[in-house]
Amino acid sequence: MVSPEMLILVNEHDQETGLMEKMQVHQQGLLHRAFSILIFNEKNQLLLQQRASHKYHSALLWTNTCCGHPRANESTPEAANRRLKEEMGFSVPLKKLFSFKYESVLENNLIEHEFDHVFVGRSNEAPIPNEEEVSDWKFISMDQLMKEIQLHPSNYTTWFKLILKETEKINQYLNN
Repeated sequence: MVSPEMLILVNEHDQETGLMEKMQVHQQGLLHRAFSILIFNEKNQLLLQQRASHKYHSALLWTNTCCGHPRANESTPEAANRRLKEEMGFSVPLKKLFSFKYESVLENNLIEHEFDHVFVGRSNEAPIPNEEEVSDWKFISMDQLMKEIQLHPSNYTTWFKLILKETEKINQYLNN
């Protein structure tokens, strides 16, 4: 039997307050540590993934390159590197860009309440996605992405749309 995934509960300052099973955390809407990764190619196009159809929330929605949760006794950068390899099949150096907190009610009476650390990196290679996690993927320019989100916002995850509100920080990274 597979043991349940435990999430790191945190306070408003991202200080650990305990561990709890993933589904319980999302049912109760408790604040927990998470990360999101944005990978850009040499043309400054962002690698998006479409979440797998059987995901317990936000299935088949388009989102950032990769996201997840650190495990107990695992740093957030270590977790981000681990998850990028597990989910998209490659590794690149990652740099933390910013953090933010959000709370969003999802389908199935689940609540996403995360202290999300956003990492960026660069790669031109095509991913080898884990089919358990990813249904499809594509590279897209930031301009085209913003147009698509304006036309079809319901096709994208809540947290991804919030990350994209930090356009200035993302553009600063892309222009360095």
